[in-house]
Amino acid sequence: MSNNETGSGSRGTSTTAAASAEGRRPSTRPGTGLVTVLRVGLSRVGYETRMYFRTTDSVFFTFLFPFIMLAIFTAAFGSSGNIGTAPDGSGGISVGAYYLPGMLAAGMLLSGVQNLAVDIAGEKGDGTLKRLGGTPLSPLSYFIGKIGQVLVTGVFQAALLILVARVLLGIDLPTDPEKWLTFAWVFLLGVITSAFLGIALSALPRSGKSATAVVIPIVLVLQFISGVYLQFYLLPDWMQNAASVFPLKWMAQGMRGVFLPDSFASLEQNESWDFPLIALNLLIWLVVGLVLSRVTFRWIRKDT
Repeated sequence: MSNNETGSGSRGTSTTAAASAEGRRPSTRPGTGLVTVLRVGLSRVGYETRMYFRTTDSVFFTFLFPFIMLAIFTAAFGSSGNIGTAPDGSGGISVGAYYLPGMLAAGMLLSGVQNLAVDIAGEKGDGTLKRLGGTPLSPLSYFIGKIGQVLVTGVFQAALLILVARVLLGIDLPTDPEKWLTFAWVFLLGVITSAFLGIALSALPRSGKSATAVVIPIVLVLQFISGVYLQFYLLPDWMQNAASVFPLKWMAQGMRGVFLPDSFASLEQNESWDFPLIALNLLIWLVVGLVLSRVTFRWIRKDT
């Protein structure tokens, strides 16, 4: 083979390799990079949602769990009478009506924190993230897919829980549009905050197998001290103060402000629903979750 042929072959090989590498590289043309990232992220929302509903344990322990707990509390304590009754026994609300806000808040926490923390830790453990890290997939597209899945399933869960509460348990729902507007922003802030915190918390388990053992106790303790399973006003002051550090307490308080009569506001720490303070705390935790998830997220664990 002549030198010309050799040189031509080398150039051809180099050109082919360069073209191949260029084909694997995401588009960086001005005006198309962000659009591509968003498009890929939105397409992953559908994929992540389908995978979520195909995982039996995720559906049971995050999606259906609030329904089960609401049914248990209603059946176990319904016969003891209404909560918040007057001295003469009048007034008050049913047990189911009282616990509905807590179950809605728990659903947000479970769908975001528990679901994503366990799911992403499992993807790190089985090599899924390592394989995704070798593709042009942007971390932002990955985040959009995960957060979008939490938002879609969270909306579906909340809507179904409210429907069950109204139709099967006969719980009266708010009729004031302002209450539903409050529900919308508390729910949106709560779900997105929980999703970011779930991504951040996924860095804590050292393996996919240990994720459940690490994450579930944290989530369970938060639910007990934040007014989800226990009546918050009956908890000692130090426990209420401890719960106030974390976002679940504010999510539950916001939901109580939507679904409970205004007379129950006097049972809160500051004897009011404190909606501005709820918004402030959830926004702070949203920023904290965003920063932590960005700082701690890795396609591959550093200590592996």
